[in-house]
Amino acid sequence: MTTRYDWTVDEAVAIHDAPLFELIDRARAVHTARHPKGEVQLCTLLSVKTGGCPEDCAYCPQSAHYDTEVGREGMLDVASVLGAADRAREAGSTRFCMGAAWRQVKDGPEFDKVLEMVRGVKARGLEACCTLGMITEDQARRLKEAGLDAYNHNLDTSRDNYRSIIKTRTFDDRLVTLRNVRSAGITVCSGGIIGMGESVRDRCAMLVELARMSPHPESVPVNALVRVEGTPLEALPPIDPLELVRMIATARILMPSAKVRLSAGRTDLPREAQLLCLYAGANSIFYGDRLLTTPNPDVSEDQSLLEVAGLAPLAPSATEA
Repeated sequence: MTTRYDWTVDEAVAIHDAPLFELIDRARAVHTARHPKGEVQLCTLLSVKTGGCPEDCAYCPQSAHYDTEVGREGMLDVASVLGAADRAREAGSTRFCMGAAWRQVKDGPEFDKVLEMVRGVKARGLEACCTLGMITEDQARRLKEAGLDAYNHNLDTSRDNYRSIIKTRTFDDRLVTLRNVRSAGITVCSGGIIGMGESVRDRCAMLVELARMSPHPESVPVNALVRVEGTPLEALPPIDPLELVRMIATARILMPSAKVRLSAGRTDLPREAQLLCLYAGANSIFYGDRLLTTPNPDVSEDQSLLEVAGLAPLAPSATEA
């Protein structure tokens, strides 16, 4: 099975729009060939600095541009974050991701604190991941030296649709950060959100942008919009769950070796649809009752989900980046 880096948007749309069972069968074949063990990585995401973000991302309750229930909170202390990492590890997570509502990382005491958090998470035998906004080459290097395994920086949507969602930075700004992460030797975690009023072609173009990277991102989160009161997208209708299944399957075919992460929006997703996503190629979920500031299924629900599917959590000793 050849890994390709030359996908076109037309090809991706044709894959996405194939008859559903045909699409799922194709994705399942790719998935079992590349990921035969039936393991799912459990990842925990913690907001270490919440609210007050100067970006205007239309989906985000942490933006300072919108009046939402998410207030501005100072940065958590290192001990609190490492305590949360301990609890995540005890619950079965193998990756711990720390998110800060920043437009971009600024050198100084707060970034130094993040580096300390990364070192502490690594000392606990967990993969360390951060999502901090835009970072420079030097900041990426310092994160790598602290032990960071992965950096999350989602494209969110297609280049053509980007300005309808975010106006405070450009699509190319996103790509620069991903290049800085990659050049530092940190693995890339990047995906997008569906249900923001975009077209199928926009969705596929976002996946193709990632699938043309060499190497592919090691992690590809696929999120469904969580509609939050006070944000510009609050009144949009929910997606049909099968739209998420199609995106998971398409991502799996385009990027065979990636961890495809079934991410935000799972609380609105029927259990059967989540199982279908796992069958079609998702092999990672965010685990724990919060995703930054939005709800997520609780631990017992996810343990039951994996048990029903006959899947096993990825063990720490076998953790991959």
